[in-house]
Amino acid sequence: MALVKTLEHFGCQVDFPVAQTCCGQPAFNNGFTAEARVLARRMIEVLADSEHIVTPSGSCGAMIREHYPELFRDDPLWQRRAAAIAARSYEYVEFLTRVLRVDLRGFSLPEKTTFTYHYTCHLRGLGATGQETIRLLEQIGNAAFVPLEKAEQCCGFGGAFAIQYADISGAMVRDKVECGARTGAQVMIVNDGGCAMNIDGARHRRGDGFAVRHIAEIIAAAIANAAPPEANRS
Repeated sequence: MALVKTLEHFGCQVDFPVAQTCCGQPAFNNGFTAEARVLARRMIEVLADSEHIVTPSGSCGAMIREHYPELFRDDPLWQRRAAAIAARSYEYVEFLTRVLRVDLRGFSLPEKTTFTYHYTCHLRGLGATGQETIRLLEQIGNAAFVPLEKAEQCCGFGGAFAIQYADISGAMVRDKVECGARTGAQVMIVNDGGCAMNIDGARHRRGDGFAVRHIAEIIAAAIANAAPPEANRS
């Protein structure tokens, strides 16, 4: 909802096709290529008429951009269709910074809030450095950034990795949460659904006080804070 609200604020007409399903990454990562192709074909057809395709999750973006064309390397027709979808697909922050080129310096949060940021692994495949989110955050008034120790270290989720290697995964996410707690930040920004679920679950079990949020939620809060009181009540 935050993603939709922010994109609409910046002039985008947002469509959410109800026929869309999973992008197929869980099947692909576990070696079920045929099943992943079924889901990929469905997504390609559902999104065929979209001018831009925006996802709040770096892992889904990486699946479409990196692996959809690969899934159909032996099928020229579907590979062309997959490549066309991949070329129009963006992770949310990537879309804000590279396509819309938004400037958030006119926005402010209701009160000063400290943030740290976990750089999710799949953003590497999209060519993101992790600094894009930090730069957006630093444009927002009342948002103070605190660096995270081992920010680029995996949180241990990795989809099926967390199930197949639970002990290793658990140790990794506990380390991530400990690093987050040491920052003293009130919020950890995590721009991937899987990472957010993993980190927030470990944080809850440890009883640490920071919240886990997507950058879209922070931007939406800043936009709402700038709206007239009447708009905020609606």
